[in-house]
Amino acid sequence: MRRLEFGWYLPTNGDMTAFNKPEAARAPNSALFLDIIHAAEESGFEYMLIPVTPECWEAYVTAAYLVGQTRTIKPLIAARPGYMNPVLLAKMIATFDQLTEGRIAVNLIAGQNEGELRGDGVHLAKEDRYALMDEEVGILKALWTADGPLDHRGRFHTLEGAKIQPAIFQKPHPPFYLGGGSAEAWEISAKHSDVHLFWGDRPARIEENIARIRQLAAAHGRADDIGFGMRLQIICREDGDEAWAAARELVSTGTDATRARLKDITWNSAANRRVQELAETHGEMIGPNLWTGITKVRSGAGIAIVGDPQQCAAQLQAFIDAGCHSFCLSGYLHDDEARRFKALVRPLLAAHNPARMAA
Repeated sequence: MRRLEFGWYLPTNGDMTAFNKPEAARAPNSALFLDIIHAAEESGFEYMLIPVTPECWEAYVTAAYLVGQTRTIKPLIAARPGYMNPVLLAKMIATFDQLTEGRIAVNLIAGQNEGELRGDGVHLAKEDRYALMDEEVGILKALWTADGPLDHRGRFHTLEGAKIQPAIFQKPHPPFYLGGGSAEAWEISAKHSDVHLFWGDRPARIEENIARIRQLAAAHGRADDIGFGMRLQIICREDGDEAWAAARELVSTGTDATRARLKDITWNSAANRRVQELAETHGEMIGPNLWTGITKVRSGAGIAIVGDPQQCAAQLQAFIDAGCHSFCLSGYLHDDEARRFKALVRPLLAAHNPARMAA
């Protein structure tokens, strides 16, 4: 059985206790980022997801700044097809990996918003972005494991005698994570990922999806190599009513119109469509403490675990029992919620899974 691991999220576009309320917002700056990453590290989180959407700060520069002021937490940073020459990216990641002695992980993202991609100058269709991702991840892995210069001739890249310095620190390479719900995403995960992250869904559905992706991985001889996790929000308070009050305030500006706009801009993302489908089919609740409310105000990870410590731990345990070992979590405010997780939820999970995690 895999050891349980927990990651947190760094909102480099700013933090808030309520969406779209200026008086409830904390502006993005170095002090905010340090508050959050220190809270996460002190709370036992092992990796930190750093976002790459246009409203967020540049992820690699931000990570380089923060990693020098922390001790153990590992940035999880995106590799996006079409954004950077893969030889340069391989060198950047290897340099980061060596300088930090293994404190980097790679998040594979094909993009969920076609308008944002066009704004960034990426005009490839979704299926072509995944094909490019497959080729570029293959190049990264080959450069990190090659004994000498690399020649490569593919659909998108031709390399003659490519080589990088320094060598990678983590052997054979840093871990790859991927979150996605499409057939293309599942196939890339099956072939390349160390962890496939699902966005919120019912545990029974997650268990079914794990079996399907593991079967795809078996075709690449990787059935035992791939692990699975959840990307979720969490809103935990000692009193469950207080948790729900915080949840309601967080999305108090959300309307059906804002949800419809989010659906329109993420129409080509299978994971986003699934989250919105759950909200439309089941309403606010898809499980005892699984809430869809954040889908009114945010694309991406819009499913939240809401409740008191016992309820939140029980819902996370249901995903553990379904086959997940990695949990990439976030909550508002992000420094406060990280500390609440350490104090209120982590001890309950550790008591239930003593061989798989420390308290």
